[in-house]
Amino acid sequence: MTIPIKPTTTTNADEDVELLIISEASRLMTHNGTTDEPINGILRLMSQMIGLNRGRVALKDDDMDTISIRYSYGLTPPERARGHYVIGEGVTGRVMQTKQVAVVQNIDDEPIYLTRAVERGTLPQETVAFLAVPILYNNTPLGVLAAHRLRGRKRPFSRDITLLQVLATLIAQILSLSRLIEEKTALLADENRALKQALDQKTEGTHGILGESPALRHALRQALHVSPTQATVLLAGESGTGKERFARLVHITSQLRDGPFMAINCAAIPEALLESELFGHEKGAFTGAVVKKQGIIELANNGTLFLDEIGDLALDLQSKLLHVLEKQAIKRVGGTQDIPINVRIIAATHKNLQKAVNEGRFRIDLFYRLNVFPIHLPPLRERGGDVSHLARHFLQRANHEFDRNTVFGPGVLERLEGYNWPGNIRQLENIVKRAVLIAQNREITIDDVILILQHEAHIGEHLEAGTTQRITPIEPPSLPSIPHQPAQRGYGWVRADEAQSLLDALRQTGGNKTRAAMSLGMTPRQFRYRLERLGLLNQ
Repeated sequence: MTIPIKPTTTTNADEDVELLIISEASRLMTHNGTTDEPINGILRLMSQMIGLNRGRVALKDDDMDTISIRYSYGLTPPERARGHYVIGEGVTGRVMQTKQVAVVQNIDDEPIYLTRAVERGTLPQETVAFLAVPILYNNTPLGVLAAHRLRGRKRPFSRDITLLQVLATLIAQILSLSRLIEEKTALLADENRALKQALDQKTEGTHGILGESPALRHALRQALHVSPTQATVLLAGESGTGKERFARLVHITSQLRDGPFMAINCAAIPEALLESELFGHEKGAFTGAVVKKQGIIELANNGTLFLDEIGDLALDLQSKLLHVLEKQAIKRVGGTQDIPINVRIIAATHKNLQKAVNEGRFRIDLFYRLNVFPIHLPPLRERGGDVSHLARHFLQRANHEFDRNTVFGPGVLERLEGYNWPGNIRQLENIVKRAVLIAQNREITIDDVILILQHEAHIGEHLEAGTTQRITPIEPPSLPSIPHQPAQRGYGWVRADEAQSLLDALRQTGGNKTRAAMSLGMTPRQFRYRLERLGLLNQ
């Protein structure tokens, strides 16, 4: 093995080619994928532009005692597989061991050249040379860059060696950057796994469902418990309790997570159109059906279908939905053949379906099909402490939406926690948005909130059907109309559970009924009316 380093005459053509190769190799370094493309690209440039053929990069193996060809250009897969050397063995192994450049001017005359990867018969019959340089990073050998060339070429060996050393430095950078990225990626993967485990344990924040109350945690545990199964789920709860969000939670933690999630509100679509929306229709099924249309059930195939307000579904459509659940098949409007589907049904209602069954407004067989795994979603008034979490979340979103930087003033969160929230989470979000818009000097005051709640009061505080709390209806007295008077909380419903909040307000205001009424978003007359109805007037 000889290592000639002689002064040579440089031509402009040589310099131009070398600069072009280095420039292209540097550009390849910016590739964002694997190391294969940039390193194989460098080996291709060596072969095509200066005749350094069958280039290969051999790297240290995991056992650290051997090296193997990992990248090559011009080698067949069997040749590449044979390129395996003990460190110190052959020319490649010797370069790895000594970190010295090797120049074999004639491979037929060099005893330590092994002819292992490429058999001599496949090479040109003229004199063939072999060049090898170490790939070093911070003077630590990572591998060997080597190639064949014809000895008779006019290009000096010294220029090839210099170029190979530059390219070996670039390859060392590619390998070290790749290793650094792999280490960082592995670290991030470990952190993500740890974070996922923490989030799995802290289920109150699962998939955007915020809150820490026991009632919410119980509903979340039920949803996560049933999601891996194919069981039909019935979500029961008042409007605004997050039924669709829970349905999405069940879907994305189920085996059908990669399939579609389709949602439809059975109460929002006219009955005449709902059948076509659900089941689709054939061309010509009715006037205006100019093309065949897939219904939402068919579009949800291999996924989850969320049927909101299922209690509003007409009886004839209830029968067809029962067919879907029993046969896992649909029939389009105007069609004659069943179309097989694989759909998981999640239904939701704010109504008392048992009462609807007793009154003949809901099929009992469909009720039992839907009620396989019922989950009760608690109203906001039953989720102690969650109002503050949600209010802060909605404040952040509203500030971003309206480009504000608003904060809650003293006592606001406490006032929001004390409200009854007949509209639940949806109502809370709307009130926070309004508070952000009317706030002065970037602070939402308690007076702002009281004013908004007074305007909300005309909606009424009745509980919706399906609740377990008893509601005592009381006819409101006739009142004279007052022009330009802001809408106040209605008289129509008085509940027994209001007594404690009325007494607490009186206690906090030292018995001042006017101030107590204001703190609850009522007029003094409304406050007195409730005290009278509940037998608390002399308290």
